[in-house]
Amino acid sequence: MRVALTGDSILFRRLNSQIDPAIAPLFDMIRACDVGFTNLEFVANDFEGDPALDHGGTHFGAPCWVLDELDEAGFNLYAAATNHSLDYSIAGLRKMMHALDEREMVYAGIGTNLEEARRPAYITTPAGTVALISCTSTFARGQEASAQTGLMAGRPGINPLHYHKSYQVTPEEMVQLRAIYGRLGLQDILEEKIRQGFSFRPPEGTLPFDGLQFATSDETRVKTRSNQQDLAEIIKWVEEARMVSDAVVVSIHAHESDYNASGVPDIEVPAAFLHEFTHKVVEAGASLVACHGPHLVRGVEVYKNTPIFHGLGNFIGQNELVSRLPMDSYTAFRYTPDMTPHRLYKGRSENDTKGFPSDQRFWDSIMPICHFEDGALKAVEIHPVTLGLGQSAHKRGVPYLAQGADRTRIHEKIQALSQPYGTSFGMAEGNMTLTFNS
Repeated sequence: MRVALTGDSILFRRLNSQIDPAIAPLFDMIRACDVGFTNLEFVANDFEGDPALDHGGTHFGAPCWVLDELDEAGFNLYAAATNHSLDYSIAGLRKMMHALDEREMVYAGIGTNLEEARRPAYITTPAGTVALISCTSTFARGQEASAQTGLMAGRPGINPLHYHKSYQVTPEEMVQLRAIYGRLGLQDILEEKIRQGFSFRPPEGTLPFDGLQFATSDETRVKTRSNQQDLAEIIKWVEEARMVSDAVVVSIHAHESDYNASGVPDIEVPAAFLHEFTHKVVEAGASLVACHGPHLVRGVEVYKNTPIFHGLGNFIGQNELVSRLPMDSYTAFRYTPDMTPHRLYKGRSENDTKGFPSDQRFWDSIMPICHFEDGALKAVEIHPVTLGLGQSAHKRGVPYLAQGADRTRIHEKIQALSQPYGTSFGMAEGNMTLTFNS
């Protein structure tokens, strides 16, 4: 059984994956696999629903027929839990679920209540069955699905992995913060909220400062840890999926990052809680862990004979081609609604001189193809992919197999990012490979 993994798909126009000679060879590889996985980084809602104030950065509404384009491209397994899932609120999410359901597409990570969003989805092929658990750590408050009770329905939404963020400061810095906290009257406000039953006393040695949690440490940095209840519930479904499938893919959409070896915040380094999460789901039975969200490639780790792709990057990147934007998007970027959508994106990037259109990292990607025999992973081929940085906005963002200097650059990047994990690659037919002993 062969499983192709890709990262974020942001699609708003016809893909032409069968007839475009530049991209067809890549998509022929996906179509030749038993399972093709991608992440739905948009809302296929025909622009129906209510634009959300807390959106995923911009409103990624799309016509529902883009789902047919992805199906034609060879995909048959979809992660749907992202920071864009509720760009058009619950009504838009329901529209997308209806569009997926009526096409009988296999997806995970969203649902009408928390258990539905948590549950695995299964794709069964003649070569075997693959389960998918999809979750996200990047979302606005209220976008996570909620559990139902005996009397009340749950809230539709995404499968959440909350995490705890602690701002570690030195004892001297904490003394200064507490003094400022007191002078602002925040301690008095907290005490009154506690007396009225609207708040709780913070853990010993911590300081809740306007939503931020400060704690004393020997160094100044931000530390993160997975929410243990979310982690336990996701693990429960990984264990369930392991029992009734040949392979289990765990997908997490996460923008969060950490410090590099020099102590500098680095978008290419996953947050600490993501290492905790990925290791725990592998221990629970995941066959593959597919991470995406920051829109660039991160390192590959092999943990307990299981590959963790810490960042698959963009796979289809048409984020500049959204055809309609609500007022909240214009407000977020400080433009008036008389500006057309692409002019807004041109302004946002200062005519392609900053942001995504100016940074090669957001236009390079990888597509691992994972080979299974009798439910055991035997090998992974990693195919470098690029999305055409430098072309005009309506042409770039569509993936094709990297060649020449592009191929070399991506290979070198993966090796460098994977080196801290001690990952070593082989080479076969010009592609980086990993081999596994069952």
